[in-house]
Amino acid sequence: MDVKLPDGLDAFLAAAGWAGAEVHPLAGDASFRRYFRIRRGDKTAMLMDAPPPEEDPAPFLRAAKWLDANGLRAPRILAEDAPRGLVLLEDFGEVRMREYLDQWADDERAVYQAAIDALVELHRLPPGPFRDYSLAEYQREAKLLVDWYCPAQNLYVDGPGYAAAWEEVLGPMLPRQRPGVVVLRDYHAENIMLLGSLHSQGLLDFQDALVGHPAYDLVSLLQDARRDVAPALEAEMLEYYIGKVGAGPDFLADYARLGAQRNAKIVGIFVRLWKRDGKPRYLNYIPRVWALLERDLAHPALAPVARWFDANIPAHLRAAGGGTWPV
Repeated sequence: MDVKLPDGLDAFLAAAGWAGAEVHPLAGDASFRRYFRIRRGDKTAMLMDAPPPEEDPAPFLRAAKWLDANGLRAPRILAEDAPRGLVLLEDFGEVRMREYLDQWADDERAVYQAAIDALVELHRLPPGPFRDYSLAEYQREAKLLVDWYCPAQNLYVDGPGYAAAWEEVLGPMLPRQRPGVVVLRDYHAENIMLLGSLHSQGLLDFQDALVGHPAYDLVSLLQDARRDVAPALEAEMLEYYIGKVGAGPDFLADYARLGAQRNAKIVGIFVRLWKRDGKPRYLNYIPRVWALLERDLAHPALAPVARWFDANIPAHLRAAGGGTWPV
């Protein structure tokens, strides 16, 4: 099947010094963005097509430039045409953390430790030029479960009670996330590239960066929606991070708070990808995410939200990993 190339691509590549290059489409992600590998001779680059109005490359460009300026390995920007949504990027190659570990499982501990080291570096930096991860944003995200998952399961639930429970749970955490660290928000095995060694890792998919709590990206990495991370490895990596930064006594409780919030959000997003965007494959991940959510809800810090789940989500759906899906 022929793939339609972005409008104005030839002129963009010519202006960037890549006239006549071959353009090869790559697999997309959960957004409207598309990716292409650009090849001319033995040189390659990556093209991101983030067409307006559905996409806006400006947040990606801002985050990439900030990360690069501060010593983190985001792909370098080779050329940009933000109004058209075209960005030419350094090519990080094809060795992604997810697939590497599928083949070389014995390296798992070393690869995750290097990913934790990158977060330690990131968290030592002053907060970047990004919005705060506010209570309103946490609430908006958590509400995706009520907005998409619950209707898909024909559940009529207590929406105001859900918001009140989250406010009670997250409220004590908010003072501890100030002044905050840069939170990449999708820091996991499918967004980390290995750049020639286990300890040289490149970052992808950071355009939604905010300033928030240092536990958030740890949750994203260690409670991965798309890859099983053994509880023993999760605990070991948390201990490793805490030892590096000297996190306070409330850190593990905040980790559980953000784990529950993120996993509730992801369940809602994956149902939305099915219902709204016609991408049912994301439903296959829900049992894993639901199991992580249940584990987080068992922490005493989550008691108000756990009570809401007990009262509003039937036990048979919870036992089935979130329910069954008519796909």
